[in-house]
Amino acid sequence: MSGYVYMMSDKPRGVIYTGVSSDIHGRVWDHGNAVQKGFTSAYKAKNLVWLERHPNIVLAIQREKSLKRYRRDWKITLIEKLNPSWLDLYERIDEIDNPYQPHANTQMVDDYE
Repeated sequence: MSGYVYMMSDKPRGVIYTGVSSDIHGRVWDHGNAVQKGFTSAYKAKNLVWLERHPNIVLAIQREKSLKRYRRDWKITLIEKLNPSWLDLYERIDEIDNPYQPHANTQMVDDYE
């Protein structure tokens, strides 16, 4: 089962929330409909602006932890490579195939082949 790392926002270059899930459709729907009280509901970050597919949830969690340490401007660049207009991608989740590809010299490259 694939794992996904995703980013939610309230508006272009607004608040950015980074999350991980094995059920991307359900989790993003929950955020968009403020099912649970938390960061995304408090800051109205209900738009899916970026997502990345991983072979399994363990690798997705590792990537999420890494992304959370990155600077905001780096995350904005990452989002704008996939989604320059910061459109809500929820309706297009199944059309977007953005698999993560680690650098060839990293230890986990074999996990992605």
